Amino acid sequence: MGAIAGPGAPDGGQAPESDLAGRVALVAGGTRGAGRGIAVQLGAAGATVYVTGRTSGSERSEMDRPETIEETAALVDTAGGRGIAVQVDHLVPDRVRALVARIASEQGALHILVNDIWGAEIEWDRPVWESSLDTGLHTLRLAVDTHAITSHFALPLLIETPGGLVVEMTDGTDEYNASHYRISFFYDLAKAAVNRMAFALGHELAPHQATAVALTPGWLRSEAMLQAHGVTETTWRDAVAHTPHFAISESPAYVGRAVAALAGDPEVASWNGRSLSSGQLAQVYGFTDVDGSRPDAWRYLTEVQDPGLPADVTGYR
Repeated sequence: MGAIAGPGAPDGGQAPESDLAGRVALVAGGTRGAGRGIAVQLGAAGATVYVTGRTSGSERSEMDRPETIEETAALVDTAGGRGIAVQVDHLVPDRVRALVARIASEQGALHILVNDIWGAEIEWDRPVWESSLDTGLHTLRLAVDTHAITSHFALPLLIETPGGLVVEMTDGTDEYNASHYRISFFYDLAKAAVNRMAFALGHELAPHQATAVALTPGWLRSEAMLQAHGVTETTWRDAVAHTPHFAISESPAYVGRAVAALAGDPEVASWNGRSLSSGQLAQVYGFTDVDGSRPDAWRYLTEVQDPGLPADVTGYR
């Protein structure tokens, strides 16, 4: 189904053989984590990538993290694409409308939309009646409303060109989330809603020869996760000593390569409306993570971690 692994990529390992030169992508929520990994890998395939988020060199979002959209855009350039940073709060419709108008004016088309907007505070292990209602409802706005607002304004431009792709980024596959409580009422609801968005968009986009999918990384080695474990991307294996199942974790480049593979696949419509994972797509398209492995986190979680078995990634990466 589409491209097979190519000869490598700026981050190491094997990337999908995907020529996206001339393609225009919007990675909404590309400041850090999966969004940054996706933007960079689309750039490595030659795309022009608009990177949006609330944190720029002059202003931080409520997450108060140091990563900026300008840094991501520069990484896109280094990878071989063209990165364009635009500060946007995707809860503000006028800002999103202006963003899409700018893309239309500067590029004349939009081929790939990645809705990876998040940036929410979560109250874990509290039932809904003990959770802060303000925090919970704000989580839903950041996780759900932002995606809907962005799709509302961006999709008219995307469907002007047949073959468009929309990727709804979430946490957990449909199958996993249907049978596992995600340790927070609001988080559980948010991630299930995003999966359902891809299903609904698949129905609405199909008549326009466009495709929508939901995509989840596995246990992601985001900047915040690495910091929480006191490691770097180079030393991440040190965290396995105190968190054994971290051995299945993956870099943001891995899910980025999954998006690049989908975007470069002329048969991508066969995935329309489906819930996918980076590990699943690696088996189909042949790309690897930066260390040359193919972690399959959601199968590992179901078969090893959740049943309480000792950590052992044999056969899972």
